[in-house]
Amino acid sequence: MTHVDDELVDAMGRLIPQLSPHRRPPTWDDLAALVGEQTLLVARDGGAIVGTLTLVLYRTMRIRARIDDVVVDQAARGRGIGESLVLEALRLATEAGAVHVELNSRPYRNDANRLYVRLGFELQETNSYRLDLPR
Repeated sequence: MTHVDDELVDAMGRLIPQLSPHRRPPTWDDLAALVGEQTLLVARDGGAIVGTLTLVLYRTMRIRARIDDVVVDQAARGRGIGESLVLEALRLATEAGAVHVELNSRPYRNDANRLYVRLGFELQETNSYRLDLPR
């Protein structure tokens, strides 16, 4: 997606709580910053947005890629939409010259975790740290 409109804001307001119930949906400004800086993929069914994925490309000593916020509307799950989103993100990351693609998924998201393994992702043994900064 390259622009923000009411349809995208409404769709994200419906989808993000399905991904993370305690997270507030993104605002228009949040989405404008996102599409200005990253790649937001959307999946449609019958014209309606039913899934999204954010692909983050960044450079350290090499080009790296990260997949975030993969969500498919509960009513549209099981039809390959998540897989299509991930495969497109992998294509774009490869095209950009990324050396690998990382993603995180909560352990209870069984279907998503099975998909990632089926697509070739390997569970990494790592210490993942996070520090919540003051707002």
